[in-house]
Amino acid sequence: MFRIGDVEIKNRVVLAPMAGVCNSAFRLTVKEFGAGLVCAEMVSDKGIVYNNEKTLNMLYIDEREKPISLQIFGGEKETLVKAAKFVDKNTNADIIDINMGCPVPKITNCDAGAKWLLDPNKIYDVVAAIVDAVEKPVTVKMRIGWDEKHIYAVENAQAVERAGGKAVAVHGRTRVQMYEGKADWNIIKQVKEAVNIPVIGNGDVKTPQDAKRMLEETGVDGVMIGRAALGNPWMIYRTVRYLETGELIPEPTPREKIDVCLLHLDRLIALKGEYIAVKEMRKHAAWYLKGIRGAAKIRNAINECETRDELAALLLRVAEEAEVQAAANAEAV
Repeated sequence: MFRIGDVEIKNRVVLAPMAGVCNSAFRLTVKEFGAGLVCAEMVSDKGIVYNNEKTLNMLYIDEREKPISLQIFGGEKETLVKAAKFVDKNTNADIIDINMGCPVPKITNCDAGAKWLLDPNKIYDVVAAIVDAVEKPVTVKMRIGWDEKHIYAVENAQAVERAGGKAVAVHGRTRVQMYEGKADWNIIKQVKEAVNIPVIGNGDVKTPQDAKRMLEETGVDGVMIGRAALGNPWMIYRTVRYLETGELIPEPTPREKIDVCLLHLDRLIALKGEYIAVKEMRKHAAWYLKGIRGAAKIRNAINECETRDELAALLLRVAEEAEVQAAANAEAV
């Protein structure tokens, strides 16, 4: 357990904010698998300031998700402050997070995301302005640096702390690395040793054992899990249990995977309507099916589904075929 400002985080496992993924339907599903904190996908500051309907819909939070961190991004102090004030007064988020890690060119070209990493003074200036403008605790999600020649992780984290930020999450890759190569946990450790606010480590946590190793090697307060949770909220549950008891819970059965996938689908339909939800759910279905025997042959069919019933029928067929195969294998033994 640790605290971010006055917000109590009941365990050390945090769901990372992932663009195009971490809407309320996914977050709630992961929350029910035991995440201490869930983080919303990044939302544009200008979209909030200019009252863009699609952007404002992204601010929806189900009370059952709490505590939750809502992340905003932008490249200008003025609009980031305005957006943070809106989130502070008009949402039920517990924490306001500033994205300083997104490596995508369309974000960094606007001086947002990872572009902030090049100047600790700018980070101090914008975080201090946001902290002064809001009541909710302010945090920053960042990478270790822009490239291997510009790694200012320690200086940037110290700037966040001096400015009144209440925690920092550090992804152990540079912007140039994107999502390739190896995350540098040693720099995450250096950040933890350099500041007194909570530090959440992120990068290359693919198993519960990885999470334990990160905590032991870096001393961080929490472990942030991103891609390993896609189609696999059991990763969250298994990690929480492993850290608390040392017990490694078995992987889910195909039927369990499909049941949760369908729950996720229905929540997404309630959130966005059937047409949009089914299209968005195609990628999630592929993630849920990963590792299930026979799933590859229906991937193309999934990408053509347009209704809930079509997608559900395909997924249930895979589950049934996997059960039949498992029974046959058991008999053979």
